[in-house]
Amino acid sequence: MKAMKRILFQVLFWTIVWVIMALGHKDIPNFIAQNSVIYVLQIALISIITLSLAPTFLNRKKKTPFIIIGLGIIILCAFLSYQFSADGPFKNRPDRPSKNIQDQRPPNHLEGLPPGPPPQDGRRKPPPNPQKNLTQFGKALNSPFLINFLLLCITFILTTVIEVFLFAKRKEAALILSKTETLETELKLLKSQINPHFLFNALNNIYSLSAIDTQKTQESISYLSNMLRYVLYECERPFVPLQKEVDYINDYIKLFSLKSSKTYPIKTQFTMDDPNIEIAPMLLIPFVENAFKHSNIESIQNTFIKIYINATQDTITFKVENTIANVHTEKDTVGGIGLENVKKRLAIVYPEKHTLTVLEGIDVFQVQLKIKTNA
Repeated sequence: MKAMKRILFQVLFWTIVWVIMALGHKDIPNFIAQNSVIYVLQIALISIITLSLAPTFLNRKKKTPFIIIGLGIIILCAFLSYQFSADGPFKNRPDRPSKNIQDQRPPNHLEGLPPGPPPQDGRRKPPPNPQKNLTQFGKALNSPFLINFLLLCITFILTTVIEVFLFAKRKEAALILSKTETLETELKLLKSQINPHFLFNALNNIYSLSAIDTQKTQESISYLSNMLRYVLYECERPFVPLQKEVDYINDYIKLFSLKSSKTYPIKTQFTMDDPNIEIAPMLLIPFVENAFKHSNIESIQNTFIKIYINATQDTITFKVENTIANVHTEKDTVGGIGLENVKKRLAIVYPEKHTLTVLEGIDVFQVQLKIKTNA
């Protein structure tokens, strides 16, 4: 909300308040004449706080100067409102004596008294004066200066509360924007870590295959081109259809299987109610890579890899299970970042919308991931 809109909103609020109070008086023109000055000073106070004091002091956490200057302005406005009010010295001036002879006759002691039968002594009692029943403290509380001062204090507090609330709201929005930009930067960094790692493994497989079969090398390059197209173009989007992620996994398995003429014990089961359901790109493949790396699947005997995906309209369930190699396998120098990378991305993209379970037995390793896509 811009400054002028905030000022107009508060002016409208106080206008409604003064109209309601005016409707409670019989002599409305006199009420307006008595309070027009304080109304104008209220608008001036609201404008000064909104346009000057709040941006200069309050929003910069300089509370003491803000309060001192604000209190000084309130006292000044209260003094001016009293001076120029109907009861103030600038408007309560004695009129010139009338030249009419009839107006100069001695005052009758019965004049000005309320009508009614005269008392036995021939004199009527004057009307009651409420001020006589007040103490000096009570009279001070009923003084126009103090009433205007309290009214201006209420205006000052209300305007300050509005400015503090809106400033906190703007700061919260800026913080959210900053966190979003930070998360986007971190996601880009994590994706940049995935791409070199994937490319290193793929080229390594093609290099091994080139020494075995030229025809299969051409097929592997075709698979690799599909995978690179997905990584370089599709992964720039925050979410991709699950089918593209599944295609990537299939190409990865085919690329790996071309390394040998033997059939690897790899089982896959992909069930999707809607292939276009979206998922963060390159989220599942690190688990698949991890299974291939640690299962010693190349030995074929006493080893296996099982990959399972089931997608409904609101949940994606992914599970990969593999044997654990009895012999220690060396990690490549640029590897080892896959699983930690995925955990960080899950925390950023699916906060409180995913469940990651990792079970490690004596000879079997299992990862299960559930993602709520419509949470």
